[in-house]
Amino acid sequence: MIRVLPILLAVGYALAMYRFSAWRTARELDARSTELADPALKTMSDKLAQALDLPRIRVHIYEIDPVNGLAAPDGRIFITRGFYRKFKEGAVTAEELASVIAHELGHVALGHSRRRMIDFSGQNAMRTVLAMVLGRFIPFFGVWIANMLTTLLAARLSRGDEYEADAYAAALLTKAGIGVAPQISLFKKLEALTQSNAGSAPAWLLSHPKTDERITALQKLQKRWHDTR
Repeated sequence: MIRVLPILLAVGYALAMYRFSAWRTARELDARSTELADPALKTMSDKLAQALDLPRIRVHIYEIDPVNGLAAPDGRIFITRGFYRKFKEGAVTAEELASVIAHELGHVALGHSRRRMIDFSGQNAMRTVLAMVLGRFIPFFGVWIANMLTTLLAARLSRGDEYEADAYAAALLTKAGIGVAPQISLFKKLEALTQSNAGSAPAWLLSHPKTDERITALQKLQKRWHDTR
């Protein structure tokens, strides 16, 4: 029981931290967001809603500059002010922004927020066990190795979620009559839009797959769907 106690405490701590993070995120989003009201984007979101047999899809603007989209733990969909600004400047089309909304809807529909809570708890328990075991055989470095291994696992799981959300978005965009092309074209613009240096980091340390790998996965999906018609 004494050996199990640290693991139970680690899981409990992870759950508490996740709940607190979700609560803090919800407060931040409530304070710094408004519902999006743009006719061109409403046309796109209405197409997605019709494909999902929903009366409407609410999209919110999160008042921060970085170019991003996100799905809150409570299921709300957000695009940042920076992303919307790119749309108004003509750097991003309405169809491309619809692909972002579809991707975030994928995270919600596939239950990724809930799964991340479970994964986070499991990873915290695994980190504790590894640190205890490795610490006995590799003093000082055992905890560092345990942290590195759980970081790699978390990154891999996150990349899996992104691929799943991409595939969901591709299917939804196709059903809505928008198609996968805007999703691919946005990916090709993404690094320039976000001014990301992620391409220089090892793929196994990234929480998102590399852009060219995401494009390749979408093209394979397109081909498979075409071949099965």
